[in-house]
Amino acid sequence: MLIFPAIDLYSAQAVRLYKGDYNQKTVYSDNPVSVALDFKNCGATHIHLVDLEGAKTGETKNFDTIVKIKKESGLFCEVGGGIRSLDVIDKYIGAGIDRVILGTAAVQQKGFVEQAVKKFGDKIAVGIDIKDGFVAIKGWTEKSEFDAFEFCEEMQNCGVRTIICTDISKDGAMVGTNRELYKTLSQKLNIQIIASGGVSTIDDVKALRKLNLYGAIIGKAYYTKAIDLSDAIEVAK
Repeated sequence: MLIFPAIDLYSAQAVRLYKGDYNQKTVYSDNPVSVALDFKNCGATHIHLVDLEGAKTGETKNFDTIVKIKKESGLFCEVGGGIRSLDVIDKYIGAGIDRVILGTAAVQQKGFVEQAVKKFGDKIAVGIDIKDGFVAIKGWTEKSEFDAFEFCEEMQNCGVRTIICTDISKDGAMVGTNRELYKTLSQKLNIQIIASGGVSTIDDVKALRKLNLYGAIIGKAYYTKAIDLSDAIEVAK
């Protein structure tokens, strides 16, 4: 299993939100590039980047910072947040980003995922954020009418190879990850699943690895030093 340490970007700073609440934001670094380089020093090969402003507005406000992180770290970079057109996907892929994550657009724009997969193949992932069993959109500010499990299966049928699945109720809360959710998903689906939200102890990492998941995202636990990133990367192997 791969560990994807995360940098959530707002105004070119590395921040974390509590349960997706933009009003409960903590700034951890004014230099996200140095955070990415620390990930690399800890043995990380992959990194998960989110443009929080983009997630809310659909604009690429942190594009330059994201490209700088990719160029200076050399890590495999996947990026989400506000990617709602083929042009924006093209912009990121053209700038060297390895994989882009579709969220709100996957829910609201019928046929968009198929178009993106047809053009960009496995460089497309879908982020499925779950709130009370349904898919949440627009930076988690709205709940859609789509059942989370059915939507995951629909994305698999569209040819998506990777999904990032987040239980919003766990994200940034440091209460452990939703192991039952990922167990069910790994049984139902035949695609790469990245667990996100609430990975807060080495035991969480061990439990997720046993489910044969493709990856797990570590966010707040890195910043608060609840998890030693080097240890997590070793345990995940």
